[in-house]
Amino acid sequence: MTDQATTRDWQSHPPYLYPEYRSTPLRAPTRPLIPIRHRLSETTGPVYGHEAVGPLDADLTKNARRNGEPLGERIVVTGRLLDEEGRPLRNTLVEVWQANAAGRYVHLVDQHDAPLDPNFLGAGRCVTDEEGRYRFYTIKPGAYPWGNHPNAWRPLHIHFSLLGPTIASRLVTQMYFPGDPLLDFDPIYQGTPENARERLISRFELGVTEPDFALGYVFDIVLRGRGETPFENRS
Repeated sequence: MTDQATTRDWQSHPPYLYPEYRSTPLRAPTRPLIPIRHRLSETTGPVYGHEAVGPLDADLTKNARRNGEPLGERIVVTGRLLDEEGRPLRNTLVEVWQANAAGRYVHLVDQHDAPLDPNFLGAGRCVTDEEGRYRFYTIKPGAYPWGNHPNAWRPLHIHFSLLGPTIASRLVTQMYFPGDPLLDFDPIYQGTPENARERLISRFELGVTEPDFALGYVFDIVLRGRGETPFENRS
């Protein structure tokens, strides 16, 4: 078995301290990190029951309906989850959360002056298949302001959380959309090393697009090693 503790490419991830992202100085470590040898709890995977994943969990256009369709542009987001050797990670939990089409989260802290959608929760999950593939139906999220700097707006994005086969392969990241002009001004995206930023951007695929229903985007995720997907700012 590959020693996953030695295969993470730290040059692909944002630094703990990135001053342009103004909350990092409050959270970044001020002393050198102390490596801890992995024991059984880090090298074995989390265990959860498959019954916890419902039939509508992967369809964010349906899993919170109350009185109609959620508002916004329907999209399909799919891709493969791979390990450091390019092998598919089967039977792995993938969780997502996002803002609605107006750029508003269903969260008490989010007080953005944009409407909530009573038919959209903005959260879902699924388990990868035998080829390591996942698939979600959702609404394309909107941009929203945040208080990092004057006139600051987050690019359109979807958050991903992946447990992987072990705790050591835990990954939290963000998927962005191609051609978004806000990427050039976003310190969270810009904080990722330049050589790895493109790994955070999905690609439009006509073959994934469903006629008369939803545009399709592909976002492959690599948990470890060369070519791994950058971790959401590690601080």
